[in-house]
Amino acid sequence: MPIIINTSLMIPIYEQIVDQIKTMIRKGELQENDALPSVRSLSRSLKISALTVKKAYDTLDHEGFTVTIHGKGTYVTVTNTELLLEDQRKELESDLEKVIQKGRRFGLSNEEIKDLLDVLLED
Repeated sequence: MPIIINTSLMIPIYEQIVDQIKTMIRKGELQENDALPSVRSLSRSLKISALTVKKAYDTLDHEGFTVTIHGKGTYVTVTNTELLLEDQRKELESDLEKVIQKGRRFGLSNEEIKDLLDVLLED
């Protein structure tokens, strides 16, 4: 299960883990009843605190994407991938709206904001 942590982002590491696991579920790379790596092994492979991985797994449990069975591991639960995709789209839409509002506060026109987004999408 390839998880990549980017320490230069302003996104907490546990949220990066959560987002990547949700994406793997949405894409079908993780299926119902698939086991996630243990907290200890994932923290060791990513070279991060076990508490950070535990927080990510707890978040996934709380949101209903996984279930942790004490002493057995953490497993993917039944997930409506369409609902997950819609939730991710809404979150992205909200983030983009904040960017647009900030651009307007800085006095940028809609055309200038579109140009900035086009530059970002060219990568």
